[in-house]
Amino acid sequence: MDRKLHKQKTITGTLVFSVCTAVLCSLQFGYGIGVINAPQKVIETHYARVLEVKMPDINVNGTADEPVPSSVTMFWSLSVSIFSIGGMVSSFFVGWIADKLGRIRAMMVVNILAIVGSLLMGLAPLGQAHALVIAGRLITGFYCGLASGLVPIYVGEISPTALRGALGTMHQLAIVTGILISQVIGLDFILGSKDLWPVLLGISGVPAIIQTILLFFCPESPRYLYINLGKEEAAKQNLKRLRGEFYDPTKDIEEMKKEKEEAASEKKVSILQLIKSPNYRQPLIVSLVLHISQQFSGINGIFYYSTSIFTKAGISQPVYATIGVGVVNTIFTVVSVFLVERAGRRSLYLVGLAGMCICAIIMTIALALLSQHAWMSYLSMVAIFLFVVFFEVGPGPIPWFIVAELFSQGPRPAAMALSGCCNWTCNFIIGMCFQYIADACGPYVFIIFAVLLFGFTVFTYLKVPETKGKSFEEITAEFRKKKIATRKGLKSTEMEYLGTSTDA
Repeated sequence: MDRKLHKQKTITGTLVFSVCTAVLCSLQFGYGIGVINAPQKVIETHYARVLEVKMPDINVNGTADEPVPSSVTMFWSLSVSIFSIGGMVSSFFVGWIADKLGRIRAMMVVNILAIVGSLLMGLAPLGQAHALVIAGRLITGFYCGLASGLVPIYVGEISPTALRGALGTMHQLAIVTGILISQVIGLDFILGSKDLWPVLLGISGVPAIIQTILLFFCPESPRYLYINLGKEEAAKQNLKRLRGEFYDPTKDIEEMKKEKEEAASEKKVSILQLIKSPNYRQPLIVSLVLHISQQFSGINGIFYYSTSIFTKAGISQPVYATIGVGVVNTIFTVVSVFLVERAGRRSLYLVGLAGMCICAIIMTIALALLSQHAWMSYLSMVAIFLFVVFFEVGPGPIPWFIVAELFSQGPRPAAMALSGCCNWTCNFIIGMCFQYIADACGPYVFIIFAVLLFGFTVFTYLKVPETKGKSFEEITAEFRKKKIATRKGLKSTEMEYLGTSTDA
């Protein structure tokens, strides 16, 4: 009862306001992922007009008898995937800008990129539309690469240990909410029409403007103030703002003091040092594989190309089915907010990956037999919905905040940067290649993801530790147990601190 009361006391208006303000970055990130999906045909037609090539006629079934011109397909694929290249490059600078400017000012500064990118896309019809959209998506990708690192850092540092997982999930919740908003307003009778699609792309900068104003009222991360700047009093004041006026920050300051001493002894770790050091090898492998599994699960194939997938499945109104995916996506991300602190990170990740693997197999069977049995279209639709449900149970939200839990202050920025780059690289590969792979493999494209998901499930079972309810120090201590035995090559030691621990 006392623990529950303490947890309630730590949820203050300032904490909620700060988290909600920070995840406006994530909202825009999700909007950028989803906005390009619904108006695909309209934008492709505009590209064809600019490039002076002829688009194929649409038959009564709503499909084309001839393939889309290769030049249009290439520029469209680039419009989708260039977003990830921007994120891939900028993710390397997350740690630097976060430490140089502080968490709050860093988020303010990167909002400039969001506004510039949205203006380029909004003004696309005034020039070479494909070039302006690609440039705008690239700059927006730069912004999202930085934002997707800054938000988990800030939210993780201002959250109480007991709520760190739940509040960390808010990043993913904002992403899927952004995807859903983009899908709804991207309908052809709202902003997805041939006249208004530039507005649809251009308003992506609105959250950045709102957030910049609201950030003036958010407290800086106490961990940043104390560990990076040595401002103990300022850290205490901000802890009281975040936890409540009568909160005693002594325990938090002691924890930060230990972390600062530890950071001072191990010093700042560069990306190259992180890769080379055997001390960080195991947690780094875990972090990278978790991010790879998130992207190579096949979820972005659905997010980016869900409308065309539903069309091939024989769904008469594929855009509405895509919006249905967004609704389910959002609902179960909310569910994961409550589950992540009850079931634990590792358990949810295992359930999510295994469930997605089964759904991918069902989806493959349904699409393969669609021509023989019309009712298979409904089975494929159910499989896609369940696929999204299992994704949001674990693989969706957990990789974004678990990296910060696996590393101490010294290597944390480098680990976040490397993991972010890995995530964006995989995102780019899927965005650029999925359409071509889908065309080549036909209904069997998701069997590839089923095999990958099975491998990721086995890895998670064998290697990923539980981090629920543990302080940063307790988690990082697990990765440093019995160093002497590890140096002697005792593999059992590795399994002891990376294996199937479920300590809460």
